[in-house]
Amino acid sequence: MTPPPPTLRLEREAWRCGAGLLAAIDEVGRGALAGPVSVGVVLLSAETKPAPYGVADSKLLTPAARQALVPRIRRWALDCAVGHASAAEIDQIGIIAALRLAAERAVSQLAHRPDWVLLDGNHDYLSARDELALFDPRPDIGEPGRWRCRVPVRTLIKGDMKCSSIAAASVLAKTERDGMLVTLAEQYPHYGFDENKAYASPRHLAALSEHGPSEIHRRSWNLPGALRAATAVSDNDQMLMDEIADAVGLDGDPLSERELAELARRVGPDQAVGA
Repeated sequence: MTPPPPTLRLEREAWRCGAGLLAAIDEVGRGALAGPVSVGVVLLSAETKPAPYGVADSKLLTPAARQALVPRIRRWALDCAVGHASAAEIDQIGIIAALRLAAERAVSQLAHRPDWVLLDGNHDYLSARDELALFDPRPDIGEPGRWRCRVPVRTLIKGDMKCSSIAAASVLAKTERDGMLVTLAEQYPHYGFDENKAYASPRHLAALSEHGPSEIHRRSWNLPGALRAATAVSDNDQMLMDEIADAVGLDGDPLSERELAELARRVGPDQAVGA
């Protein structure tokens, strides 16, 4: 059975109680194995008219339908934007902080700042924290003028199916991220990003097992082939690896896969040969 279309009922209830400009926010790419996590935002006011016909949870729409909705959503909303956090940033600060970073980047692009936020899901990852990073307490993110959320946030489970404001944000985020993955598929053809959008499809998992992760994979995650990619060395590298192994306390014999893994752990991904 087809679910009923989302509406602005919840948003209008809040506006009748005096709520101001609304930023409705939804994310896409949280569970992908590669590429960015992307967050869409639409800015609406009490005078906003009903959403364009066809706006719905982006997962329920065909790519063509989503693409056709984008210009209509942009004309309908007071303003809208999409922000991203890269796979490298996800590895650096963790997925929850990366979601917050992507959302902050999206809202920073708006011409006006919201008075409250309607956020899809049951977890408020957006409210400002003193630190962004989970793994590095002082990440070199920069962006001193980036918006930080210090306004009320209301979370809503399955908000993209209930609220047309969140559904519109989901359409913007998915359309933009999908386009990025189609482009990346040309640079990294093994993984089928144009088809799976970096999620764990059989082709993607098989390519990871065969080729290991690419530069845009989330290397802090438990990916197939990641150990081999992190520890693979050529014959020409073996002497250097033996010297490094001596320095960190491993024996001087040719390095086994276990020893290579230990070496990669001790030296770190930026210093390990072949990383």
